Amino acid sequence: MAQHKARKRFGQNFLTDQSIPEAIVRAIHPESSDTIVEIGPGLSALTNPLLERVDHLRVVEIDRDLAARLRHHYSPKRLTVIEADALTVDFSQFGQGVRIVGNLPYNISSPLLFHLMESADYVRDQHFMLQKEVIDRMVAKPGDSDYGRLSVMLQTRYKMYSLFDVPPECFDPPPKVMSSVVRMIPLGADRPVAQDPVMFARLVTQAFAQRRKMLRGSLKDWQINWQALGIPETARAEELSVMDFIRMSDFCSQQKS
Repeated sequence: MAQHKARKRFGQNFLTDQSIPEAIVRAIHPESSDTIVEIGPGLSALTNPLLERVDHLRVVEIDRDLAARLRHHYSPKRLTVIEADALTVDFSQFGQGVRIVGNLPYNISSPLLFHLMESADYVRDQHFMLQKEVIDRMVAKPGDSDYGRLSVMLQTRYKMYSLFDVPPECFDPPPKVMSSVVRMIPLGADRPVAQDPVMFARLVTQAFAQRRKMLRGSLKDWQINWQALGIPETARAEELSVMDFIRMSDFCSQQKS
């Protein structure tokens, strides 16, 4: 088949250094019977080593030419190709304990991460290659310069670990940024959960909208009793823990009711 040219509209950067997919597979440590779904298999850099370890693999590919290549190259007994935009796929359809992996398109990484949260109850773990800057924000702790809305929202649902960095020269075409690999493990049913998830999301967004502002300024319209919550009104959003945001949200929910 003809050589495939990377398409900018799909954010395609193909791995050419085979040591990286092998390192990702070692991190996943799959068993032969695992239910694994790969997002964006591309030219099969990660697909091949995964198929050496599992009985059957499912992949989600938006590019119809690449989907056709995959169907041509692999038996349907080993590989199921779902030709679709990952943002439209309901990942709960794959059943309990699904493991999701992929070299995610950087242009839709945040929307896709939020979309996957909807299926987190069905997921065992997720391993993704993303822009290093994004992963630094995902795993950041209160007080870190990278700590922000993405950190708080994802940390309500996952325990996350930055595993290793991947330089641009490992790709074709090489991206202009450093990449990293992250492990995401969904938190259990006993995790703290805001009473009103919609209000919680609004509160976090508002708090970080002007991150250098003190909370008494950025959240002045929320009528929060800072003293009752034990949170200094002079604090800034980047200083608060995920639990602090949940307590603030619950306070506002109770005031509203």
